[in-house]
Amino acid sequence: MKYMLMLLGKQADYDAMAGRPGGDGPAWSPADLKAMVEHMEALNAELVAAGEWVDAQGLAEPRQARLVTAGADGAPHVSDVPYGETSAVLAGYWVVDVADFDRAAEIAARAYACPIPEGAPNYPVVVHPVGEAPVQGDGS
Repeated sequence: MKYMLMLLGKQADYDAMAGRPGGDGPAWSPADLKAMVEHMEALNAELVAAGEWVDAQGLAEPRQARLVTAGADGAPHVSDVPYGETSAVLAGYWVVDVADFDRAAEIAARAYACPIPEGAPNYPVVVHPVGEAPVQGDGS
């Protein structure tokens, strides 16, 4: 079964990882960033070797995201309001194909255990099954 494991973050976290002190935690050192990258690369390599890795991506900082709606004429309406400044938003993800939820939770716990500087926020990892849209009954 496929699961999406979602990492959360705020703009302040990206700023901190770039060496600028964030509102919720300390500035990261190059060694802190290296430890995080090595942890994630090792986790990815293990998932690939186990045949469980489908996809994984880290997302650009929230300030680069845009909110899109449609106007009455259907044309896109793009807003660059501060997205993710104060609320945690999707920062990265894995899609894994594993036997069951327990295995997905094990992988999420490994991701959560990523080394971070003392005092930096550590958000939970969201585990969400990937499924198909519900099938409507045929009325019989």
